[in-house]
Amino acid sequence: MLRWAEATAYGAGGGLIVEAVVTYGRLRTWQQARHAARVAGDQLPRIGKFVDPSADSLAALFRVMLGAAAGWMLHAEITGVYAAVTVGASAPALLAQLGRGTTPTDALRGEPPGLEPVREESTP
Repeated sequence: MLRWAEATAYGAGGGLIVEAVVTYGRLRTWQQARHAARVAGDQLPRIGKFVDPSADSLAALFRVMLGAAAGWMLHAEITGVYAAVTVGASAPALLAQLGRGTTPTDALRGEPPGLEPVREESTP
């Protein structure tokens, strides 16, 4: 089991790794577009069409924060560094899944989470 500070830091690192992979994908797409434009003799595309520094930085910040939050929340369950990084990397999906969890009331009723209960219509 990791201490909460370690799990938080490694979780943030996992979020940062995912953001680095996403940024690499954008840069790779820009590189391929430039190569295609060179071959075709067209004007080379600017990096601003593929990377938006303001929006991308804010998204990266939130991904790192979500990774840190997931690491902190699950620190008692995390048994190693790789697990903490994995939790941080999967934080957006993991936290969304936790948010859709079944409440005790829904479990007792047998209703799946996120669905409205079916109401039977009475016929006159």
